[in-house]
Amino acid sequence: MNNSILIALVLYLALISCNEKREVDTIIYGAKVYTCDSAFKTVEAVAIKDGLIVLAEEKQTVNSLYNAKKIINASGKYIYPGFIDAHCHFSGYAHNKYMCELRGTSSFQDVINKVIAYEKQNNLAWIYGRGWDQNDWSDKEYPTKEILDSLFPNKPVILRRVDGHALLCNQVALNKAGITTTTIIEGGIIEKKNGQLTGILVDNAANPVLNNIPGLNKDQAETYYLQAEQDCFKEGLTMVVDCGVKANKIKQLQSLYEENKLHIANAILLDQEDETINQYVSNGFYKKGQFQINGIKLYADGALGSRGARLIKEYSDKHGHYGMMLTDTAKMNLLAKLSIKHELQLCTHAIGDSANHAILRLYSNFLEKGNDKRWRIEHAQVVDNQYIKLYSEYKIIPSVQPTHAISDMSWALYRLGKDRLPTAYAYKELLNQNGWIALGTDFPVEEISPLATFYTAVARKDKNGFPEKGFLIENALSRKEALYGMTTWAAKSVFWEKEKGSIEVGKHADLIILDRDIMTIPEEDILETKVEYTIVKGEIVYIKKEAE
Repeated sequence: MNNSILIALVLYLALISCNEKREVDTIIYGAKVYTCDSAFKTVEAVAIKDGLIVLAEEKQTVNSLYNAKKIINASGKYIYPGFIDAHCHFSGYAHNKYMCELRGTSSFQDVINKVIAYEKQNNLAWIYGRGWDQNDWSDKEYPTKEILDSLFPNKPVILRRVDGHALLCNQVALNKAGITTTTIIEGGIIEKKNGQLTGILVDNAANPVLNNIPGLNKDQAETYYLQAEQDCFKEGLTMVVDCGVKANKIKQLQSLYEENKLHIANAILLDQEDETINQYVSNGFYKKGQFQINGIKLYADGALGSRGARLIKEYSDKHGHYGMMLTDTAKMNLLAKLSIKHELQLCTHAIGDSANHAILRLYSNFLEKGNDKRWRIEHAQVVDNQYIKLYSEYKIIPSVQPTHAISDMSWALYRLGKDRLPTAYAYKELLNQNGWIALGTDFPVEEISPLATFYTAVARKDKNGFPEKGFLIENALSRKEALYGMTTWAAKSVFWEKEKGSIEVGKHADLIILDRDIMTIPEEDILETKVEYTIVKGEIVYIKKEAE
């Protein structure tokens, strides 16, 4: 065979090879695919193989290169990276699924009615409820325990406030925890009236009671974790940052991931209690599959709603009261040193302006300017303007929850006053410090709803469209910024950006299909959007029934 024929044959075989399509597992077509890459590119189709994205391009290009075992025709639908909740309490939510739900109660009598009904249906050794908020009632003072004492004289009752920073319990629960009128707990408030316990315990004062609640056994925990995961998938979440997890829950979670029973990506922040720190911190940054331990959750202060947030000036609605710090300086410094030594993120709950200032100073003592440690401040709710520049100087990440601004807006003015209010929920100003921000829900403090996160970030309104011009609207985020905050930036906030957060070649095929385009529809329609598919690493984990 002469050289010319050989060359022609090689060219012919190469041409055939180029025209031969490659096999992938899944191809998804949509009206528009938001990749959330650095260029914010939109395409029409995604090809997936072995749980990874192999191409995100126009439909014609994908069709010319690939055949798929499975085709999802999402024509007229919109594809986004899976939503990421950058701050929530996934394990706490799971462990609380047996509790009496008190969210949305309109009065203390409403709470009592729900507790009575719950007791009749469940008849457990303890009654545990969560979700009440006295700010939603006509009487906005804390409730007291007398009715609980009369209804349940022999059974402990614990009713936790919606933010988790205060609880009401009956005398039986107080007795079991050893709390009396003379008890003093640093970083906590034991409310009294006329020298007698009211049953209200704020922040650290609640710990002796909470520590007495019986834990879940392995089978119960598995059941509730799987239910919690499905609740997340239904809302379009493919990843969570699970904040402040204690050793016993970490052990349960790790076991379920190793047994391939849980599939949602989970970035764990260790609880600051000694047992958890001693057991896990020396392992440093740990990642195996969808399970990761990447940081420590530190508590600086309490919550604004329960007046536990530490403020520079007194509360506008409580003379002489400034809130309180929950962790002393020595413990804060110790956790910062451990974070540096073991290459973990330090992620600190700081709500009041005094607490935020204290944590910004703490971080500046341990971080170099321009670092990439990605230490975070959780909530960053009230930040004095003269200190906000420290976020930029030390590359500190604000991790915020836009729904909090709307939940708080009816009473925030009373707590802070008109001069201080503009420094609160300042998400745009925080974003401007480093050019990115992480967004979450803080569930179960708020509901599991990344769409509500998106809506409240851009509209700054409640579900009824109030207030008409938006609450502190100057700090609204653009839709692009909000979407990045729930995807690319949220992944980056826990060092998972190489695998997750955008629809790009080589990344995990974590994506969702929505029935409408949240980037273009009128803002009042955003909350009506439905998740039709949730896909994790190429596997369909949720399908809305109408989409089947």
